[in-house]
Amino acid sequence: MSLFEDTYLTIEEPSEGIFRDKGSKFIAYAYPFKNEKDLKDIIADLKALHPKARHHCWAYRLTTDRGVFRINDDGEPSGTAGRPILNVLLSKDLTNILVVVVRYFGGTLLGVPGLINAYKTATLEALDVAKIEERTVNDVYDVRFDYLQMNDVMRVMKEEGIQMLDQQFDNSCVITMEIRKMQVNQVLAKLDKIEKVTHNYLYTL
Repeated sequence: MSLFEDTYLTIEEPSEGIFRDKGSKFIAYAYPFKNEKDLKDIIADLKALHPKARHHCWAYRLTTDRGVFRINDDGEPSGTAGRPILNVLLSKDLTNILVVVVRYFGGTLLGVPGLINAYKTATLEALDVAKIEERTVNDVYDVRFDYLQMNDVMRVMKEEGIQMLDQQFDNSCVITMEIRKMQVNQVLAKLDKIEKVTHNYLYTL
């Protein structure tokens, strides 16, 4: 991702695709995916749904700079399952996504080229029906201020179209806000002009 690019592509909701070859069935499940901790549960659910399937192969890609990925061939010959799934995600430039392909063996070996084609095609089938959306890369900040500064802070948020994620209003107030990467410097400069306002970067979405 270049310094000035602050958008990324992902899928809006889960989708499915299917590919058949020589009696084998490959069912691809694509999921919006942001947390590696969710992987075990998703795989367990699919194994419960498809107890007789021979393989549950997967690939995921994470983070808005698209830098985190993992693949798993789950017993298929190395490089014939997880890598072709990941290559589709790379070619479509998708991130924050997991694709699991469940294989039912049909009795005929497909060979390395056949497997690569099957896992790739099943993944493409799932993504062809998925709703792909462009999202902005946003930084999340805690902004602290005295109650008297509330109107000034709210005015900046309204002018810049800032989304509030959380709020705690008392004598001392905290607003957790999501600011588009491109806007961060501009928004913080405006907040810095208000007396007794401090801000703290939390994480990037």
